Amino acid sequence: AQTTQIYAADGTLLAYLHGVENRTVISGKQIPDKLKHAIVAVEDERFYQHNGVDLEGFGRALVVNLQSQSVEEGFSTITMQLVGNMYLDRTDISLERKFNEMALAWQFEQKYSKDEILDMYLNTIYFGSNAYGIEAAARTYFDKDPVDLTIAESALLAGLPQAPTAYSPRRNPEQALARRDSILL
Repeated sequence: AQTTQIYAADGTLLAYLHGVENRTVISGKQIPDKLKHAIVAVEDERFYQHNGVDLEGFGRALVVNLQSQSVEEGFSTITMQLVGNMYLDRTDISLERKFNEMALAWQFEQKYSKDEILDMYLNTIYFGSNAYGIEAAARTYFDKDPVDLTIAESALLAGLPQAPTAYSPRRNPEQALARRDSILL
């Protein structure tokens, strides 16, 4: 789903129309490196070292979850989240779905470059306030294109996908700023 833009004859933007999802897909060239780096640092710090499945993260999560006898920690990589959002039911928390997600992530990494995967991810993830993808998020929260975001604004947006409501600058400004500040460190 993508947002439709309506322009006047002189090229002036008149309105945005969207359905359930507010999303405008943009090229990776329109996404600043500072934002890409912030997302990778927050969501998957070993993104450029693994092949879609972070075995170190898997081992760490397995130990933590076995010790607590519950699901306390996840290990989804950016690629796993992307294929899960695109092809699987993310509300299904079964082991079968997790193994399917891992297999799809590995296959995805055989077909696409890391930069292509990161660009797809940034165009699909949910940032809260009905903003899907980084273009919609930049417009929703700062009324600007992603390329015009400051480092602080990029860090705030990078903190949203993990918990869009909890870190919403509209609903919980103190938590959003604390999350942003932790990302900037």
